[in-house]
Amino acid sequence: MVLSEKPVLAICYDFDKTLSPDDMQAQGYIQSVKYDVQKFWKESNELATANDMDTNLAYMYMMIQASYGKFYVTKNALMNYGSHVALYEGVKEWFERIRQYGDAHGVTIEHYIISSGLKDMIEGTEMAKAGAFEKIYASSFMYNTEGVACWPAQAINYTNKTQFLFRIQKGILDINDPKVNDYFQPEDIRVPFRNMVYIGDSDTDIPCMSLVNANGGHSIGVYDPIKKDTTKVYRMMQQHRIRYYAEADYRDDSELDTLVKEIIHKTAAHEILERRFVRDKKEALTQ
Repeated sequence: MVLSEKPVLAICYDFDKTLSPDDMQAQGYIQSVKYDVQKFWKESNELATANDMDTNLAYMYMMIQASYGKFYVTKNALMNYGSHVALYEGVKEWFERIRQYGDAHGVTIEHYIISSGLKDMIEGTEMAKAGAFEKIYASSFMYNTEGVACWPAQAINYTNKTQFLFRIQKGILDINDPKVNDYFQPEDIRVPFRNMVYIGDSDTDIPCMSLVNANGGHSIGVYDPIKKDTTKVYRMMQQHRIRYYAEADYRDDSELDTLVKEIIHKTAAHEILERRFVRDKKEALTQ
């Protein structure tokens, strides 16, 4: 029996230092509020420590406070900052190219961002504007009637990132939809963990990497191809957080490109057998 519906491979990405060489806030915004980058992060972390505060809420508070008297933090302003964020080589073309490669090999590719960075900045990138991402899960602001950021709408840290993997798994993408807690039969899971790839660069990605890795998926650690500091990926490999690592080079025929294509091939082959198993099991249970 030939099944026409293609399996879905969800590729999930951190953003800062995974797709971009530096933190997005440090590529224009922090400088615009006349802060030294290191001083900004130091004060932000001190604020979090002093108030037993989430570090992401702390930096978002700092962004708003530092802008007073200089400019308003608006969605359009953040998107504009995002449009100037530097990207690793090949990133702009990667998402559509990999999607087409998957399609040609019988696999539907979906790209997701799961980031502690700012959603509005990510939405300002060329890829996001072109519709590269199925969903962007990232920290965000609520805006008042004048369109000015006034309160955090979402703060995503390293531990609560994992909830979004379960949403992707079940196809319940709305962050306020409680059906993510419903039980699904294994054969009704839209994207099993074995069909997930998580690409990240550091300790903040470890909960997601570990979850995907432990459930048969593919966790990939990336490192800067210019600095070539492999300390973090070696440690993550030694601690069984990732299955693979590669330079953050997203060009065609790079090591990362070859690795993801091999995962696509494996997914296509494995899902043929998995669907055969599900079909045979259902048939046997009806006898």
